[in-house]
Amino acid sequence: MDISVVVPLFNEEESLPELCTWIDKVMKENKFTYEVLLTDDGSTDASWNVIEAICKTNSAIKGIRLRRNYGKSAALNVAFKQAQGDVVITMDADLQDSPDEIPALYNLITKDGFDLISGWKQKRYDPITKTIPTKLFNWATRKMSGIYLHDFNCGLKAYKNIVVKNVEVHGEMHRYIPVIAKYSGFTKIGEKVVEHRSRKYGSTKFGMSRFINGFLDLLSIAFITKFSKRPMHLFGIIGTFLFLFGFIIAVKLAYDKVFLHIFKMTDRPIFYFGFLAMILGTQFFLAGFIGELISQGQNDKTVYQIDKTVN
Repeated sequence: MDISVVVPLFNEEESLPELCTWIDKVMKENKFTYEVLLTDDGSTDASWNVIEAICKTNSAIKGIRLRRNYGKSAALNVAFKQAQGDVVITMDADLQDSPDEIPALYNLITKDGFDLISGWKQKRYDPITKTIPTKLFNWATRKMSGIYLHDFNCGLKAYKNIVVKNVEVHGEMHRYIPVIAKYSGFTKIGEKVVEHRSRKYGSTKFGMSRFINGFLDLLSIAFITKFSKRPMHLFGIIGTFLFLFGFIIAVKLAYDKVFLHIFKMTDRPIFYFGFLAMILGTQFFLAGFIGELISQGQNDKTVYQIDKTVN
């Protein structure tokens, strides 16, 4: 199979028939063998009924329904495990991503040898409440990861199949898949300017909670990519620095008492700063040690429950 198109969705009943017809048209024009995986992330509208109806008319389209709303990352994660195409292309269900981009994305993976291509919505039609947080995340992620993409959060991406089989996403980490892929050893990452269309149906699912969760996930991914297998390198360094800082203060106070005959050490604020630094340093060091023990013994993966599937 040439292509798997993965479409995570939540309450997109109006756009699905048009999207699937458009994808099918592009695939037939380019003579691609393909499948479309519509992953319903616990929709509360008639999205699943629409998916079932579409699947009856086109055997290349398959539906996956999660038991509840886990989030976009979970929907992608489940579909990635089932994707069979040599190239896996993700796109949003709201018709803001154009299926006409599929052939060019496919060629960048198969002919130019990229592991991952991220779309770049150079001209956007999103509200300012979404574009400003997106710019902030893109800037911070570039600085943290060393991957110089303009638009990490673009839903339109293309991957080699082996890439999606070796990434695990949860929370809001779908926007950081290029970072996770690089951490997993897939370093040939590029981008392509893609068309961004204004939303035709429904309303955006972006809210303040996603802004906050995205920031927390950025901190998580920074830690995971650098220190998940060696937490002592982070906590140990911080702990050692704090302990040494406190120890130097203790030596200074001891010197003052022995040679300068200053006996009221506990009346001096610096005594408490030194004491606190030594305690915190010890705790950070122990946190790193415990983290090392956990990272060595943990082999657990998050499991998302699938309610139904339809082929």
